[in-house]
Amino acid sequence: MAKSSSLNVRVVEGRALPAKDVSGSSDPYCIVKVDDEVVARTATIWRSLSPFWGEEYTVHLPLDFHHLAFYVLDEDTVGHDDIIGKISLSREAITADPRGIDSWINLSHVDPDAEVQGEICLAVQMLEDVRGRCLRCHVLQARDLAPRDISGTSDPFARVFWGSQSLETSTIKKTRFPHWDEVLELREMPGPPSPLRVELWDWDMVGKNDFLGMVEFPPQVLQQNPPNGWFHLLPFPRAEEDSGGSLGALRLKVRLTEDRILPSQYYQPLRELLMESVLGPAEEDAASPLAVLEELTSGDCRQELATKLVKLFLGQGLAGPFLDYLTRREVARTTDPNTLFRSNSLASKSMEQFLKLVGMPYLHEVLRPVINRVFEEKKYMELDPCKMDLGRTRRISFKGAPSEEHVREASLGLLTGYLGPILDTIVGSVGRCPPAIRLAFKQLRQCVEERFPQAEHKDVKNLAISGFLFLRFFAPAILTPKLFDLRDQHADPQTRRSLLLLAKAVQSIGNLGQQLGQGKELWMAPLHPFLLQSISRVRDFLDQLVDVDGKEEPGGPARALVPPSVTVREGYLLKRKEEPAGLATRFAFKKRYFRLSGEMLSYSRSPECQTRSSMPVSHIRAVERVDEGAFQLPHVMQVVTQDGAGALHTTYLQCKNVNELNQWLSALRKASAPNPDKLAAWHPGAFRSAHWTCCLQAERSAAGCSRTHSAVTLGDWSDPLDPDAETQMVYRQLLLGRDRLRMKFLEDSTLDTTPEADTEKGSSATEGACPAALAHQREAAARLLEVLADLDQAHEEFQPQEQRKVAPGPLRP
Repeated sequence: MAKSSSLNVRVVEGRALPAKDVSGSSDPYCIVKVDDEVVARTATIWRSLSPFWGEEYTVHLPLDFHHLAFYVLDEDTVGHDDIIGKISLSREAITADPRGIDSWINLSHVDPDAEVQGEICLAVQMLEDVRGRCLRCHVLQARDLAPRDISGTSDPFARVFWGSQSLETSTIKKTRFPHWDEVLELREMPGPPSPLRVELWDWDMVGKNDFLGMVEFPPQVLQQNPPNGWFHLLPFPRAEEDSGGSLGALRLKVRLTEDRILPSQYYQPLRELLMESVLGPAEEDAASPLAVLEELTSGDCRQELATKLVKLFLGQGLAGPFLDYLTRREVARTTDPNTLFRSNSLASKSMEQFLKLVGMPYLHEVLRPVINRVFEEKKYMELDPCKMDLGRTRRISFKGAPSEEHVREASLGLLTGYLGPILDTIVGSVGRCPPAIRLAFKQLRQCVEERFPQAEHKDVKNLAISGFLFLRFFAPAILTPKLFDLRDQHADPQTRRSLLLLAKAVQSIGNLGQQLGQGKELWMAPLHPFLLQSISRVRDFLDQLVDVDGKEEPGGPARALVPPSVTVREGYLLKRKEEPAGLATRFAFKKRYFRLSGEMLSYSRSPECQTRSSMPVSHIRAVERVDEGAFQLPHVMQVVTQDGAGALHTTYLQCKNVNELNQWLSALRKASAPNPDKLAAWHPGAFRSAHWTCCLQAERSAAGCSRTHSAVTLGDWSDPLDPDAETQMVYRQLLLGRDRLRMKFLEDSTLDTTPEADTEKGSSATEGACPAALAHQREAAARLLEVLADLDQAHEEFQPQEQRKVAPGPLRP
């Protein structure tokens, strides 16, 4: 049995932010922290006090997740960025509503005394002798303390309070991972029982000491269960200070999903029901798990469910039948071909998620070259006269103010210069399109053609495919390339407008020209001749795309979504030399091109270089951040590997920004997730000048001073398949419809199944159904309810075991 925990975060927008620049505006961005680890950074929105980000993240978490924080900062070209404010959400606040948080939340001031992090290790004993009671507090060590000094470290000491007495440890200089190993004894004084409070402080030679955090234990705990282990540091208790909206607000959507994952055999009956349902007649099905889910789900839940179902059926080698089942049901319900797949139904969402899961490498290959050109060239393009900035064009050209016609002609040339290569690559990509996608589109086309065979609907079969491929896949990727992993950063306003124009053109091509000249965007008319010339090429491309033979071969339940040999991440990183003796730090890091697959992390001087060094992914034991103070460099990570002799080796890599760092950390952690003997603790510093820069220990082989974070990863299209977790999510959704299913088919188990009885009941659910079909539906409903009841019972049996495992106690590394 295991537990899964994931956090869905959407940073939507901000409002009424204060101006931090002399221009009267700000350049805001948002940092997302989970338990003091930065997991994401939004794009900077330049010159805006009401920024819109619309960025979404899924973070897979360890089970002991405590809080989530959002920091809004103003980016400055020179000097440090200004802190605008923060929002802190505890685990309890996020889980108070099962639907999560979806609201505007005011930013609050950042109080240094409240910015605590880290843990302290204590062992407390209550002793008695002839002189009375004595409290012995063994202060062993602390880890991951907040950096309070300009060097990125602290000078921590501990102060222990019991009643009216207090004692202090020694001060450990320049470390966030102090080792004291000191025993402090305090005698009980007359009076009522007192709590034990341990405070950590950063010693400063000049000025007052800085607070690092505290822990407190009531008298009852000291008597019954004296503290012994690791404990999270907390800020001083104080009332939450409300800024009254003076710092602005953020609109956030946050939802924490936690589930108990049972052993695989408990999910097998439900998986069998799911697999059976896609192999039966789709149109007549009303009581299978998929039919129930289709009726129940809506909104964001439908998208999440679609992703889980696609991954589940991909793992079973039945993605094609699954998509065919859903599309046949939707096509059978559709009377107007113009509305086919236009809603966000379970069928539409499932096909959309299927394209992302299976086709992302294909999308990157097709679009990345042109998207990179648009970002790098930063050309001004505009066709809408209401949005044309003639003065901007004059500043760029230095040839006086051009007319609207000149701007339109220049923009038209640039747009067609980008659209041409995009279209050429797409229509020439038939052989590179994944076979699973081509088979799914072939089934979709046959289904639509059977439903709408009339001559006036001859384009519907092509529109069904192009609607998914162009309107729901290519066009959104062009519009927001960061969300499809095509770029590391969002586009600036000018580039964003260029991408919008390109996306609109690709949408028009995907609509096969049916809506050209209609609607409000008549200013797109100069582009119409190019679009109309492209339609015939797209039709030929779609014909070739579905001209494929063969069927999907069934896969095993543990089949990977991405083959181990496929590259999941690549790019330039700075690698530190193994032993750069005598070299300054900045000369010790050399630029190398890295490629990561499920089998190997390799690097070379350039992408074309044939001489490559590599390390097997199976040898990785930890992938962690490195403190900035270790090399006086930001965005450094370490990959700890173990050779055949059992020796550990560390490779230090520097990324260009925090988002790239998070993406590489996540990719490496997911690739190495199945590895045995992962390290529970390691050093966030480096061994330099005969000691570890983090904890100051002099032995290279000293035990790690900080816990590792292998469970913290960002969710994306390359996440590994997990059939048990996916089935658990399906089970949770089916529970929501259990009562409705029971009322619909089994409200009265003694009901007669004759036509007369059904007519008397008058139920809309069974109206018009023949007795044999109705009996079959009731049998299927009863079987599904029985499977759900068995899973209910299994969860109840495992719950006491889980509670014993997570009983309150000290934190362990």
